[in-house]
Amino acid sequence: MPRNDAQIKVELPTRVDVASAGDHELVSEFDGPSSLAEPNSEPQFRRADRRVSVRKGALPKKTAGRIRLALLVLAVLSAGALAYGSVYRYGARNWRFRIESSDDINISGLQKVSRSQVMEVLGGDIGRNVFFVPLEQRKKQLEQIPWVQSATVMRLLPNHLAVEIQERTPVAFARVHNAVQLVDAHGVLMDMPRRTHFSFPVILGISDSDPLSSRSAQMKIYGRLIGELDAGGTRYSTDLSEVDLSDPDDIKVTVTDPDGAVLVHLGNEQFLERFKIYLSHVAGWRQQFQRLESVDLRFDGQIIVNPDETLADKSPRAKHR
Repeated sequence: MPRNDAQIKVELPTRVDVASAGDHELVSEFDGPSSLAEPNSEPQFRRADRRVSVRKGALPKKTAGRIRLALLVLAVLSAGALAYGSVYRYGARNWRFRIESSDDINISGLQKVSRSQVMEVLGGDIGRNVFFVPLEQRKKQLEQIPWVQSATVMRLLPNHLAVEIQERTPVAFARVHNAVQLVDAHGVLMDMPRRTHFSFPVILGISDSDPLSSRSAQMKIYGRLIGELDAGGTRYSTDLSEVDLSDPDDIKVTVTDPDGAVLVHLGNEQFLERFKIYLSHVAGWRQQFQRLESVDLRFDGQIIVNPDETLADKSPRAKHR
């Protein structure tokens, strides 16, 4: 009997899913990504990302920066010290900076002060290195000269000194120990220079033994007196021959007059007003008295006229305005 080799083709699905109740547990275990199936996938457990500080040196960066800055400053200071030392040695030892003679000392501003007086102070610096001259000390020594009000001493490289003198300005004569000297507005007494003419009143009551502060206070009163008498261009101060400052509460002036000098008491204020009273009455007083000795104008509303005691009655006579 012939064999029927007819083939029966049965198509089966390529995947058969058979699920059971227990399979769900396996699915939950194996459904996740597998490291075997996906070798390049990320690890199942990961730590949180954080930056790990890596110390590159033994010192912190901030400290290392400070050390580098300190080393740089030290290097600069060292280089500066070396440069200064080299310059100092050159300036101290080089012959170019030596003051050779008095021609290397330039002096300006001299009128009453002689060059020899200045060289008495600076002469010892000839032959010395110009950098070793104590300028401030020389300035103070020059200002000890009575006629010098201020001095400036400067170095002019390579080997010169420049000296500038400002002299004092006299404002009056002063009688001191029966000798006449000049005095400035600050009370400094000065010897009379040669070949110089001055026209000032002579001040009485100033002593060279008094401190300068006392003489300065007296000269302030004198300056106020002259300022008031010359106010407005009157120039009444030219009529004065002497000014007595011995009593600050009673300034006395001696007025020159062809008929004889008169001592006028002006007190310590209203100098111009009181002096004008004298000028307006002096002619009448001379007609009344042969000669006047003094007039006292210190008291308001009253004038005390004293005639010359050698020619008239010695008792003072009061005249009311």
